[in-house]
Amino acid sequence: MLETTSGDGRTTRWDAHKAQRREDVLDAAVAAIEQDGPGVGVRRIAEEAGLPRSVVYRHFADRADLDERVRQRVVDALMTELAPTLRPDGTPEEAIRRAVDAYLGWIERHPRLHAFLGAGSGRPGPDSSRAVSGTKSVIAATVADLFTRLVRASGADTLLAGPLASGLVGLVDASVNRWLGDREGGLSAGELADYLTRSAWLVLDGNLRALGVELDPRTPVGDLLEG
Repeated sequence: MLETTSGDGRTTRWDAHKAQRREDVLDAAVAAIEQDGPGVGVRRIAEEAGLPRSVVYRHFADRADLDERVRQRVVDALMTELAPTLRPDGTPEEAIRRAVDAYLGWIERHPRLHAFLGAGSGRPGPDSSRAVSGTKSVIAATVADLFTRLVRASGADTLLAGPLASGLVGLVDASVNRWLGDREGGLSAGELADYLTRSAWLVLDGNLRALGVELDPRTPVGDLLEG
């Protein structure tokens, strides 16, 4: 069956042009935030993109729409680095440390992008960022799935998987934000990573023990999942 297109393809070309222009603006916004911080204005973003300010708004419903699309761009970049570390590999503590190091490493390289994400991650409501909350949900779901598989391999109850995963994500998020707000004379990145790794392992291990599941911390996660 043949697709119906405009006679000279101008509509298709224009749609592609608009889509590329939006991508250019988003790239420019990320670059401007990296340089000037999370409070960067649309005029600065337009300058970075080499466009008039009015053209920037032409491609987005309003500033809130632009900000949310930028957040999605940023979390996509973060997850590209973080997602591989969420796969079970090595011992439990090694797996946790790898994910923690990847997250802290990204924050140290992109502190202003992290601050920009934080500006949209307040209480649930019309002003909260779906991109940010959605990313936290994806990470929590991945952790919950791992916990469920560990517990299920031992025949224990899996009901704690969701609350435990959300709690771990909240622990990391709150600890990192507190650390970022007190860098002078506070913990180093390595010390924070030690604390988060140790805390996550103790929460995981303690709750597994409460369910009658004892893990050998020296055993690779892949072997534990195989029962």
